[in-house]
Amino acid sequence: MQHVILGAGPAGVIAAETIRKHAPNDDIVIVGDEPEAPYSRMAIPYLLIGNVGEEGTHLRHTAGHFDKLGIVVKRGVRAKAIDTAQRSVTLDDGSTLTYDRLLIATGSSPASPPIPGIDSAGVQACWTLKDARAIAQRASKGARVLQMGAGFIGCIIMESLAARGVQLSVVEMGDRMVPRMMGPTAGGMIKDWCEKKGVRVFTGTRVEAIEAGTPLRVRLSDGQTLDCDLVISATGVKPNIGFLENSAVKCLLGVLTDEHLQTSVAGIYAAGDCAEAFDKVSGKTIVSAIQPNAAEQARVAALNMVGQRAELRGVTQINVLDTLGLISTSFGDWQGVPGGEHVELTDRNAGRHLSLQFSGERLVGCNSIGWTEHVGAMRGLVEGQIKLGEWKQRLLDDPTQLMPAYLATAQAQDHKALVKA
Repeated sequence: MQHVILGAGPAGVIAAETIRKHAPNDDIVIVGDEPEAPYSRMAIPYLLIGNVGEEGTHLRHTAGHFDKLGIVVKRGVRAKAIDTAQRSVTLDDGSTLTYDRLLIATGSSPASPPIPGIDSAGVQACWTLKDARAIAQRASKGARVLQMGAGFIGCIIMESLAARGVQLSVVEMGDRMVPRMMGPTAGGMIKDWCEKKGVRVFTGTRVEAIEAGTPLRVRLSDGQTLDCDLVISATGVKPNIGFLENSAVKCLLGVLTDEHLQTSVAGIYAAGDCAEAFDKVSGKTIVSAIQPNAAEQARVAALNMVGQRAELRGVTQINVLDTLGLISTSFGDWQGVPGGEHVELTDRNAGRHLSLQFSGERLVGCNSIGWTEHVGAMRGLVEGQIKLGEWKQRLLDDPTQLMPAYLATAQAQDHKALVKA
């Protein structure tokens, strides 16, 4: 059996290792589009801070790891097209790989905004090791750095820039920071926190143009012009699925998959940031680009690729974010659902905020700032779709009772499951 895996990130590596564990004699090829050894993008901020060297970003640290497993890793090439009838992949170096099972784990790439001057020297994404090297050269202590985007990824990048001692400004088009993860109160509290830490934050503002030169001159939609030594674009990402455009593999926002992570074409699977999988909490297919999802999707896809039937329980919609020391979380349908109920509790002086969203007897989403002791309970209640019974009203009256509610209702649900068994 010939397995071809497109993508050398966490999803691709975990899938390859899972296949090898269950199919010791099968052929496995990983195709990576960078010249680097397989690495984790999530480690790049730690590289910029100086907590790890480049080797510390690598997914596997044992010398000859992939060779010992009999996994071929092709670097610096990417898929150009697939022929589902011939079961072959054409790479951009002109070579072709045939497969019996194919995994699409091509991840995502930064979405570059259509801004005049966006291609100027000194304007940089922060997505690859190559990007990190370029940023490290310019983001020295005292350098004037402007970052476009204050979403989840943007806030992680911001953390590493602040640690380097730069003069940092952040521009976010939304009316608050982390607008796709946090409601108005929570997003506003994160902004206030960042400004107290010395970061200039412009919300509801766009970069309209970047004038090349030394320094770069950045014109904002509010009329201001800022001189910068470095501009970082962190305005979101998009799945790497362009090579599938003329294929039989169905794509929506990402590569559409079923509960086995199989695509619309038999024998072809998808996992990670490029995959669109079914989320049992929301009842929708979503692309959720976080590493825990990539790992679980890769494991399930790999098992099915070797003939072991496995199903994805759902897509984890969780985000836990550390923004300059302020911990915030987002779970499930944090914006609420039609006809649902909600409750909020905010203590700005203590830097704490809770927002709980209900649908019927279930907690379906929540936001929090500063309530780190409740993270496990929030995730358990939302992902477990646990019926709260009388605890729903208790939470509406006092949302800080999340842990007692979880312990009481989760245990009751487990007991019912045991009785049925």
